[in-house]
Amino acid sequence: MRSRTKQFWLGVVAVVALALASPPTAAASPIEYVNLGDSFSAGNGVLPLAPGADLRCLQSEQNFAHVVARHQGYGLTDVSCGGAATEDFYAPQFEGIRPQLDALSPSTDVVTVMIGGNDNSVFSGAIVACVRAVLTGAGTVDPCRQQNGSSFEDTIIGSTLPSVRQALRDIHTRAPDATVLIIGYPWLIPAASTCEPAVPVALGDVPYLRTLQRTLNDAVRRAAADTDTTFVDMSAVSEGHDACQPVGVRWVEPLLFADQFVPMHPNALGEAAIAAAVTEALEST
Repeated sequence: MRSRTKQFWLGVVAVVALALASPPTAAASPIEYVNLGDSFSAGNGVLPLAPGADLRCLQSEQNFAHVVARHQGYGLTDVSCGGAATEDFYAPQFEGIRPQLDALSPSTDVVTVMIGGNDNSVFSGAIVACVRAVLTGAGTVDPCRQQNGSSFEDTIIGSTLPSVRQALRDIHTRAPDATVLIIGYPWLIPAASTCEPAVPVALGDVPYLRTLQRTLNDAVRRAAADTDTTFVDMSAVSEGHDACQPVGVRWVEPLLFADQFVPMHPNALGEAAIAAAVTEALEST
């Protein structure tokens, strides 16, 4: 009996000694993840809307950042907002909304961003111009290209590129230890085939708009390379999933007959595809 008692107390002493030598570690804090950007980043048109987000931003609970955060177990702060341009990183986009860069801090671990398409109304302006050109340039194969020439591309190179480059530099400054990823835009239209009636632009202007989007994505890629930022290229994976494809295949909804309330934007499949590409990039860094 005395021997068993002695063994018991020796065991207690050993446990106490171990506890004193190895104090319990606190639960690890979740990865601090911040998502910035425009309507493609916010998931405009994809329901349901994110709880607590400003309704003016139309931020979706199913946008790629929310999907990534759930999959990875990250703590997400999502300040993406429909209509945002790089200038909205520095000033309130709407009254009562802080500049997007204010969401960053030295403790931020991961940052994702989609931006550039709204700078100088490149995306929306070009699409509107090309739809209008069909009406004003009857009988012309490529009325939008003839009416606008290289003006949209010149704006991307001369204005959008330096703005995105500076925005990325400022993201790195505010979140110096973060892994920063900027995502390119998935294809909106096919390489050459007609998009009518879903996207009513002239057949000759389909490659014109496609080239414009390639220029924009290349500007985003160059800005990423200049700032040591990871570029997530959606071009290859989104090929064949543009707005002119049937339901269930397309990742972007068309201008007419869209299955969501914001056309010419990624649908739930598109946001999930972006999330998969971002997850792959994160696991590779």
